Amino acid sequence: MDKNNKRVALVTGATGGLGTAMCKKLHEDGYRVVGNYRNAEKARQWQEKMKAEGYDIELFEADVADFEAVGKMIKEIEAKVGPVDILVNNAGITRDGVLRKMTLEAWREVLSSNLDSVFNCTRHVIEGMIERGFGRIINISSVNGQRGQVGQCNYSAAKAGMHGFTKSLAMEVANKGITVNTISPGYIMTDMVKAIPENIIKEKILPGIPMGRLGGTEEVAFLVSFLASEKASFITGANYAINGGQHVY
Repeated sequence: MDKNNKRVALVTGATGGLGTAMCKKLHEDGYRVVGNYRNAEKARQWQEKMKAEGYDIELFEADVADFEAVGKMIKEIEAKVGPVDILVNNAGITRDGVLRKMTLEAWREVLSSNLDSVFNCTRHVIEGMIERGFGRIINISSVNGQRGQVGQCNYSAAKAGMHGFTKSLAMEVANKGITVNTISPGYIMTDMVKAIPENIIKEKILPGIPMGRLGGTEEVAFLVSFLASEKASFITGANYAINGGQHVY
Protein backbone atom coordinates (compact mmCIF):
# COMPACT_ATOMS: atom_id res chain seq x y z
CA MET A 1 0.00 0.00 0.00
CA ASP A 2 1.19 3.51 -0.79
CA LYS A 3 2.46 5.20 2.36
CA ASN A 4 0.25 8.21 1.65
CA ASN A 5 -2.90 6.04 1.53
CA LYS A 6 -2.39 4.32 4.87
CA ARG A 7 -4.68 5.14 7.78
CA VAL A 8 -2.94 7.27 10.40
CA ALA A 9 -2.85 5.93 13.97
CA LEU A 10 -1.87 8.21 16.86
CA VAL A 11 -0.69 6.58 20.10
CA THR A 12 -0.31 8.89 23.10
CA GLY A 13 2.36 8.00 25.65
CA ALA A 14 4.10 6.16 22.83
CA THR A 15 7.51 5.69 24.44
CA GLY A 16 6.31 3.64 27.43
CA GLY A 17 6.15 -0.15 27.49
CA LEU A 18 2.56 -0.49 26.32
CA GLY A 19 2.86 2.42 23.90
CA THR A 20 5.92 0.89 22.26
CA ALA A 21 4.21 -2.47 21.74
CA MET A 22 1.12 -0.75 20.31
CA CYS A 23 3.17 1.33 17.89
CA LYS A 24 5.07 -1.72 16.66
CA LYS A 25 1.96 -3.83 16.16
CA LEU A 26 0.02 -1.09 14.36
CA HIS A 27 3.05 -0.44 12.14
CA GLU A 28 3.34 -4.15 11.34
CA ASP A 29 -0.35 -4.25 10.46
CA GLY A 30 -0.01 -1.52 7.85
CA TYR A 31 -0.91 1.69 9.61
CA ARG A 32 1.08 4.89 9.42
CA VAL A 33 1.88 5.30 13.10
CA VAL A 34 2.63 8.53 14.91
CA GLY A 35 3.41 8.79 18.59
CA ASN A 36 3.06 11.44 21.25
CA TYR A 37 5.71 12.14 23.89
CA ARG A 38 6.76 14.60 26.61
CA ASN A 39 10.38 13.70 27.45
CA ALA A 40 12.52 14.85 24.53
CA GLU A 41 15.66 12.86 25.35
CA LYS A 42 13.74 9.64 25.98
CA ALA A 43 11.85 10.23 22.72
CA ARG A 44 15.09 10.70 20.75
CA GLN A 45 16.57 7.47 22.08
CA TRP A 46 13.28 5.63 21.54
CA GLN A 47 12.99 6.78 17.93
CA GLU A 48 16.57 5.74 17.17
CA LYS A 49 15.86 2.29 18.61
CA MET A 50 12.65 1.96 16.59
CA LYS A 51 14.41 2.92 13.36
CA ALA A 52 17.15 0.39 14.07
CA GLU A 53 14.45 -2.27 14.41
CA GLY A 54 12.79 -1.21 11.14
CA TYR A 55 9.89 0.86 12.46
CA ASP A 56 9.27 4.25 10.85
CA ILE A 57 7.34 6.09 13.55
CA GLU A 58 7.18 9.88 13.73
CA LEU A 59 6.93 11.53 17.15
CA PHE A 60 5.11 14.71 18.17
CA GLU A 61 5.47 16.52 21.50
CA ALA A 62 2.58 17.66 23.69
CA ASP A 63 1.38 17.55 27.27
CA VAL A 64 -1.89 15.70 26.71
CA ALA A 65 -3.31 17.33 29.84
CA ASP A 66 -3.12 20.70 28.04
CA PHE A 67 -6.04 21.26 25.66
CA GLU A 68 -4.32 23.95 23.59
CA ALA A 69 -1.05 22.00 23.34
CA VAL A 70 -2.95 18.96 22.06
CA GLY A 71 -4.73 21.09 19.47
CA LYS A 72 -1.40 22.38 18.22
CA MET A 73 -0.01 18.83 18.05
CA ILE A 74 -2.99 17.52 16.08
CA LYS A 75 -2.67 20.36 13.56
CA GLU A 76 1.02 19.56 13.14
CA ILE A 77 0.26 15.86 12.59
CA GLU A 78 -2.43 16.69 10.04
CA ALA A 79 -0.08 19.01 8.16
CA LYS A 80 2.93 16.68 8.13
CA VAL A 81 1.33 13.22 8.04
CA GLY A 82 -2.43 13.40 7.52
CA PRO A 83 -5.71 13.26 9.42
CA VAL A 84 -5.86 10.98 12.45
CA ASP A 85 -8.04 7.93 11.76
CA ILE A 86 -7.19 5.90 14.86
CA LEU A 87 -6.59 7.46 18.28
CA VAL A 88 -5.20 5.37 21.12
CA ASN A 89 -5.49 7.28 24.41
CA ASN A 90 -2.70 5.52 26.27
CA ALA A 91 -0.84 8.28 28.17
CA GLY A 92 -1.17 8.33 31.93
CA ILE A 93 0.57 8.63 35.30
CA THR A 94 0.18 7.44 38.88
CA ARG A 95 0.52 9.41 42.11
CA ASP A 96 -0.42 6.77 44.67
CA GLY A 97 -1.39 7.33 48.28
CA VAL A 98 -4.34 6.65 50.56
CA LEU A 99 -7.02 9.32 50.36
CA ARG A 100 -6.47 10.70 53.87
CA LYS A 101 -2.90 11.55 52.85
CA MET A 102 -3.51 12.43 49.20
CA THR A 103 -2.73 16.00 48.20
CA LEU A 104 -4.96 18.05 45.96
CA GLU A 105 -2.03 18.27 43.54
CA ALA A 106 -1.76 14.46 43.34
CA TRP A 107 -5.50 14.23 42.67
CA ARG A 108 -5.48 16.88 39.97
CA GLU A 109 -2.33 15.64 38.23
CA VAL A 110 -3.71 12.13 37.81
CA LEU A 111 -7.19 13.24 36.74
CA SER A 112 -5.66 15.67 34.23
CA SER A 113 -3.15 13.24 32.75
CA ASN A 114 -5.41 10.20 32.66
CA LEU A 115 -8.91 11.58 32.07
CA ASP A 116 -8.75 15.19 30.85
CA SER A 117 -6.27 13.94 28.25
CA VAL A 118 -8.92 11.64 26.78
CA PHE A 119 -11.24 14.59 26.26
CA ASN A 120 -8.44 16.81 24.95
CA CYS A 121 -7.17 14.37 22.33
CA THR A 122 -10.56 13.04 21.26
CA ARG A 123 -12.13 16.49 21.03
CA HIS A 124 -9.47 17.58 18.55
CA VAL A 125 -9.92 14.60 16.19
CA ILE A 126 -13.61 13.72 16.43
CA GLU A 127 -14.89 16.34 13.97
CA GLY A 128 -12.55 15.14 11.24
CA MET A 129 -13.51 11.53 11.86
CA ILE A 130 -17.19 12.42 11.52
CA GLU A 131 -16.55 14.30 8.27
CA ARG A 132 -14.61 11.36 6.79
CA GLY A 133 -17.08 8.75 8.04
CA PHE A 134 -14.44 6.63 9.78
CA GLY A 135 -12.73 6.58 13.14
CA ARG A 136 -11.42 4.34 15.89
CA ILE A 137 -10.98 5.64 19.42
CA ILE A 138 -9.38 3.20 21.86
CA ASN A 139 -9.04 4.21 25.51
CA ILE A 140 -6.51 2.37 27.67
CA SER A 141 -7.98 2.09 31.15
CA SER A 142 -6.99 -0.38 33.90
CA VAL A 143 -8.29 -3.29 35.94
CA ASN A 144 -8.14 -0.88 38.88
CA GLY A 145 -10.73 1.29 37.19
CA GLN A 146 -13.04 -1.73 37.33
CA ARG A 147 -12.32 -3.15 40.79
CA GLY A 148 -10.61 -0.29 42.68
CA GLN A 149 -7.28 -0.44 44.51
CA VAL A 150 -6.05 0.75 47.87
CA GLY A 151 -4.00 3.92 47.45
CA GLN A 152 -5.40 4.72 44.02
CA CYS A 153 -8.58 6.74 44.54
CA ASN A 154 -7.30 9.25 41.98
CA TYR A 155 -6.10 6.68 39.43
CA SER A 156 -9.13 4.39 39.79
CA ALA A 157 -11.53 7.33 39.49
CA ALA A 158 -9.80 8.53 36.32
CA LYS A 159 -9.67 5.07 34.76
CA ALA A 160 -13.31 4.38 35.58
CA GLY A 161 -14.19 7.76 34.12
CA MET A 162 -12.50 6.79 30.87
CA HIS A 163 -15.04 4.04 30.30
CA GLY A 164 -17.94 6.35 31.13
CA PHE A 165 -16.58 8.61 28.40
CA THR A 166 -16.28 5.62 26.05
CA LYS A 167 -19.90 4.55 26.54
CA SER A 168 -21.42 7.98 26.00
CA LEU A 169 -19.28 8.92 22.98
CA ALA A 170 -19.85 5.48 21.44
CA MET A 171 -23.59 6.18 21.36
CA GLU A 172 -23.07 9.69 19.97
CA VAL A 173 -21.04 8.57 16.95
CA ALA A 174 -22.26 5.01 16.37
CA ASN A 175 -23.93 5.98 13.08
CA LYS A 176 -20.91 7.96 11.85
CA GLY A 177 -18.58 5.05 11.09
CA ILE A 178 -16.73 5.60 14.36
CA THR A 179 -16.23 3.09 17.16
CA VAL A 180 -15.16 3.91 20.71
CA ASN A 181 -13.90 1.20 23.04
CA THR A 182 -11.98 0.69 26.27
CA ILE A 183 -9.24 -1.79 27.12
CA SER A 184 -8.58 -2.50 30.81
CA PRO A 185 -5.25 -4.29 31.31
CA GLY A 186 -4.22 -5.97 34.54
CA TYR A 187 -0.58 -6.49 35.52
CA ILE A 188 1.41 -6.31 32.28
CA MET A 189 5.16 -6.89 31.93
CA THR A 190 6.20 -3.25 31.52
CA ASP A 191 9.24 -1.48 32.97
CA MET A 192 6.98 -0.10 35.70
CA VAL A 193 5.96 -3.60 36.79
CA LYS A 194 9.49 -4.96 36.35
CA ALA A 195 10.61 -2.37 38.92
CA ILE A 196 8.47 -4.07 41.59
CA PRO A 197 10.61 -6.32 43.84
CA GLU A 198 10.53 -9.91 42.58
CA ASN A 199 9.38 -11.28 45.93
CA ILE A 200 6.31 -9.00 45.88
CA ILE A 201 5.44 -10.14 42.37
CA LYS A 202 5.76 -13.81 43.37
CA GLU A 203 4.13 -13.61 46.80
CA LYS A 204 1.42 -10.96 46.36
CA ILE A 205 0.67 -10.28 42.70
CA LEU A 206 0.85 -13.64 40.92
CA PRO A 207 -1.30 -15.50 43.48
CA GLY A 208 -4.13 -13.09 42.61
CA ILE A 209 -3.93 -13.87 38.88
CA PRO A 210 -5.61 -17.21 38.03
CA MET A 211 -3.37 -17.65 34.96
CA GLY A 212 -0.35 -17.39 37.27
CA ARG A 213 1.62 -14.99 35.09
CA LEU A 214 1.90 -11.36 34.05
CA GLY A 215 0.46 -10.23 30.73
CA GLY A 216 2.64 -9.34 27.77
CA THR A 217 2.62 -5.90 26.18
CA GLU A 218 2.20 -7.58 22.80
CA GLU A 219 -1.07 -9.16 24.01
CA VAL A 220 -2.56 -5.74 24.71
CA ALA A 221 -1.16 -4.43 21.42
CA PHE A 222 -2.86 -7.26 19.51
CA LEU A 223 -6.22 -6.23 20.99
CA VAL A 224 -5.58 -2.58 20.11
CA SER A 225 -4.84 -3.46 16.50
CA PHE A 226 -7.93 -5.66 16.30
CA LEU A 227 -10.19 -2.87 17.56
CA ALA A 228 -8.56 -0.47 15.08
CA SER A 229 -9.35 -2.74 12.17
CA GLU A 230 -12.20 -2.65 9.67
CA LYS A 231 -13.34 -6.04 10.95
CA ALA A 232 -14.17 -4.61 14.39
CA SER A 233 -16.72 -2.17 12.96
CA PHE A 234 -19.69 -3.59 14.93
CA ILE A 235 -17.94 -3.36 18.30
CA THR A 236 -18.46 -0.09 20.19
CA GLY A 237 -18.94 1.03 23.79
CA ALA A 238 -17.24 -2.14 25.04
CA ASN A 239 -14.72 -2.57 27.85
CA TYR A 240 -12.24 -5.37 27.20
CA ALA A 241 -10.70 -6.87 30.33
CA ILE A 242 -7.24 -8.33 29.67
CA ASN A 243 -6.03 -9.37 33.10
CA GLY A 244 -5.52 -13.16 33.21
CA GLY A 245 -8.68 -13.64 35.27
CA GLN A 246 -7.59 -11.28 38.03
CA HIS A 247 -10.95 -9.54 37.91
CA VAL A 248 -14.02 -11.02 36.23
CA TYR A 249 -17.50 -9.55 36.07
